[in-house]
Amino acid sequence: MSAAAATATGVNQLLLSAHVAELGALRFTPAGLPAIDLKLEHESILQVAGQSRQVKTALKAVAFGAIAERLAKQSMGSLWRFQGFLSTPANGKLPVLHIQDFQQD
Repeated sequence: MSAAAATATGVNQLLLSAHVAELGALRFTPAGLPAIDLKLEHESILQVAGQSRQVKTALKAVAFGAIAERLAKQSMGSLWRFQGFLSTPANGKLPVLHIQDFQQD
């Protein structure tokens, strides 16, 4: 898919296997929607230009609605496969993963 086609269709999707490193308390938005903030950590070995490379990253994440309620019941350190999209908050510099689904990895 060309860059122009990706922009036209609005492709912004991330799939990440990660541990829950921090799990905030379940809160509610001013509209009454359940929300939860998380910090996810990923570690793996990937092939880059024919060489093995150890990759580590940490990423802030947020979930809303029923997904937030499900995440609030999970334990820290648990490994999951998260699916969602990236967005940079108005008052932030780094992207945040907006979790749309997750399942046991």
